[in-house]
Amino acid sequence: MCMTDPISDMLTRIRNASIIMRESVDVPSSRVKKAILKILKEDGFIKDFKEVAIDNKQSMIRVYLKYGPLKQQIINRIERTSKSSRRVYKKVEEIERVLGGIGTAIYSTSKGIVGDKECRKLKVGGELLCIVS
Repeated sequence: MCMTDPISDMLTRIRNASIIMRESVDVPSSRVKKAILKILKEDGFIKDFKEVAIDNKQSMIRVYLKYGPLKQQIINRIERTSKSSRRVYKKVEEIERVLGGIGTAIYSTSKGIVGDKECRKLKVGGELLCIVS
């Protein structure tokens, strides 16, 4: 299957699995996706992720979703901002907090894929990949 935007596909799978309260979800593996998932884990939006071999031809990343003590969703909003049809770039001065610091924005910068807090700390801007809150 040909996929035009693999990051958007991963975010949609996570969003849909979170809505129906799944324990985990599998997404096709890539380095960019692993970097995004690492930031989501550090910020407390997912429990964990690991690479699993489904077939001999392709490996998948199993993402373990996180819920509150009363089964509330931790991820309320997860959306792809920069798309193949419309790229969104932000300078370091334009990087704002998401919901006053509760959420996170993930950027692709010259220093790698980092969250909004790390962007401000490193004083770099970049392409806004997605927003999670």
